[in-house]
Amino acid sequence: MLRYPDIDPIALSIGPVHIHWYGVMYLVGFAAAWWLARRRAARPNSSWKGIDVDDYLFYAMLGVIVGGRVGYVLFYGLPLWRADWLYPLKIWEGGMAFHGGFLGVLVATALFARQRGRSIWDVFDFGAPLPGLGLLFGRLGNFINSELWGRPTDVPWAMLVPDPNGGPPVARHPSQLYEATLEGLVLFGILWVFTSRPRPRYAASGLFLLCYSVARIFIEFYREPDVGIGYLAFGWLTEGQLLSLPMLLLGVFLLALAYGRRTPSGNYLQNQ
Repeated sequence: MLRYPDIDPIALSIGPVHIHWYGVMYLVGFAAAWWLARRRAARPNSSWKGIDVDDYLFYAMLGVIVGGRVGYVLFYGLPLWRADWLYPLKIWEGGMAFHGGFLGVLVATALFARQRGRSIWDVFDFGAPLPGLGLLFGRLGNFINSELWGRPTDVPWAMLVPDPNGGPPVARHPSQLYEATLEGLVLFGILWVFTSRPRPRYAASGLFLLCYSVARIFIEFYREPDVGIGYLAFGWLTEGQLLSLPMLLLGVFLLALAYGRRTPSGNYLQNQ
């Protein structure tokens, strides 16, 4: 068994101002996504420009933060909201839902695409590799915050986590690290390689939805259900799995559509 290192969630304090590692992780994720998207936009056959990337990442960042927080409060945090009416504003305490952030990015992408006269699906396809970076660093932030732990286990790499009820430490799956690896690093790697050459419209978006939903549904078998929700059915179905199922079906549909129609993506200059 491994003992949780009990990391201070505050990275830096300047007087009354506290900078939390959770927020730092999000900033690192956005910065990495911006840098890599800029590299993609600089390729000779890309129809994107650097300013397009800057503006889109700004829209997406707002969508992730607002949607992720609202989604977490509505999907998982209603008991905490009832106990503290200011809880939705306390982002520094953690609590961001990917599915809420995904919906927020949908809205942000639609607004950006309309403003720039682009197909919304082309924008989705261009940005498909980038959420993996945010998930990677965001889940590391969850680990630092000592939240969203996995279920009790006796595997050799289990983490001994303090019992919130004051009992002895409990050995749990470090599910945040599982998610950082599969939903973050592996997902990014697959999408980055897949989009390294032109693909039909809808293909990158479909592959992202498929890979993320499969990873999330799998990891939910090792993650402790959220407080106040528990299992929804069968003694194993969780809220995260239920929310991921429509993404899985949509991903399969988009991939079939992409390779059935083979519509050229507007992210590439067609005369190149």
